[in-house]
Amino acid sequence: MFEAVELGRKISKEEFAKGEQELRTGLLKAQFALRDQKFPVIVVIAGVDGAGKGDTVNKLHEWLDPRGLETNVFGTLTDEERTRPPYWRFWRTLPPKGRVGMFFGSWYTDPIVRRAYGAIGAAKLDQEMRRVAMFEQMLVEDGALILKFWFHLSKKAQRKRLEKLESSKKTAWKVSPNDWKHHKLYDKFVKICERALRQTDTAYAPWMLIEAGDDNYRDLTVGRKILEALEQRLANPKPTTAAHAVSAAHDTSTVTILDKVDLVTKADPKEYDKQLPRLQGRLNRLTRAAWEKGVSSVVVYEGWDAAGKGGNIRRLTGAMDARSYRVISIAAPTDEERAQHYLWRFWRHVPRAGQVTIYDRSWYGRVLVERVEKFAKEAEWSRAYSEINDFEEQLVEHGIVLTKFWIHISPEEQLRRFEERQKVEFKQHKLTDEDWRNREKSAAYEVAINEMIARTSTSLAPWTIVPGNDKRVARLTTIKTLCDRLEEKLK
Repeated sequence: MFEAVELGRKISKEEFAKGEQELRTGLLKAQFALRDQKFPVIVVIAGVDGAGKGDTVNKLHEWLDPRGLETNVFGTLTDEERTRPPYWRFWRTLPPKGRVGMFFGSWYTDPIVRRAYGAIGAAKLDQEMRRVAMFEQMLVEDGALILKFWFHLSKKAQRKRLEKLESSKKTAWKVSPNDWKHHKLYDKFVKICERALRQTDTAYAPWMLIEAGDDNYRDLTVGRKILEALEQRLANPKPTTAAHAVSAAHDTSTVTILDKVDLVTKADPKEYDKQLPRLQGRLNRLTRAAWEKGVSSVVVYEGWDAAGKGGNIRRLTGAMDARSYRVISIAAPTDEERAQHYLWRFWRHVPRAGQVTIYDRSWYGRVLVERVEKFAKEAEWSRAYSEINDFEEQLVEHGIVLTKFWIHISPEEQLRRFEERQKVEFKQHKLTDEDWRNREKSAAYEVAINEMIARTSTSLAPWTIVPGNDKRVARLTTIKTLCDRLEEKLK
């Protein structure tokens, strides 16, 4: 693979000066046009040590308007990053639509380095690369333009470059002990990198190998490839990759999983008054233990309008230290959130070690309200099931206790609660015209809910369907379920 970029290509100073002026004008023109587009540009800069990646990044900053450009450098994990799943650090820095984000060090770095040092095996590297490929495909299908550059030097050229940099006081700081350590492992790194690149060189996010022996050739080539890709995409703003194939037909059966929920059972008020404080006490002890052990939790609440999610959450948080949890109420996305992939606003709230994040409605809006109300195209919500499953898998793999509740009530009970809200003054704000509209589409929602549960209730992240006609039953069920999950994890 890498032999193709060991040809000794060079560009003279005169040719570079002439090409730079033309390139800079073109890049700025394309960048200004990008501002009005509904897609971001993600530039990944990777490659061997000493290949001049930092110099090229600096040159791109010189050529482009810094107001539409952001560079993210990823080194050793910070304390804040260590307490979250690995991809959290990347999700939170993704560029919004209309802007360019450069990633100097990326989702490739850690798996490759760990494999080179024997921390993981070949199978684990392959698994990591499959996740990378899915991550990139997810971004591309949401509209992103991903440009990936791999800077290459031969082993001999790398040694000469490191020695030259180290011999000058002006550039010696660019060479670290790790650079020489990696040089000794050059042959091993090359094999591992070739394997990683081969598995992630896709039609929607191909790798561009850059011969990095000559600074002028390297910088001008990268700039020209960015300009070419930008101009092509601006001429055709839609993603170049085909979306996931949508299912040919959906189950049109009128019987759904919700029909199996027992909505008749009621809790005796006196027994409820005894059990609630006991369960809250148990939850308090478990969340304190989780805090001490650094075990974080994510609790997802979904359910029909007026199902009692808010009251349920209040009984849950009433048992916890206010410093240990956050409740994230999800409404229509803001302008900032619309400029990102739909999962971005959920990734940013993933809790630190020992803390709890409660989502009052969640990422499942993509396959529920956005599907039914046609806010999302069929190709978008169809591929969301696998995207959501991967997101949740990453949470669980990191050690997060993920608990998902769907609170179910009958149409008759929902109508009764709607009418009650209309009568009680301090509850009227809870009822909106949208609630009534959603009720009229209950049949379509039932189909969507059934498919959601069928496709996202996994062994790692199962759904708990909570009977909600009796609010006491629902509250006891959710607190007990969360206690059981925490207890199992803490064992």
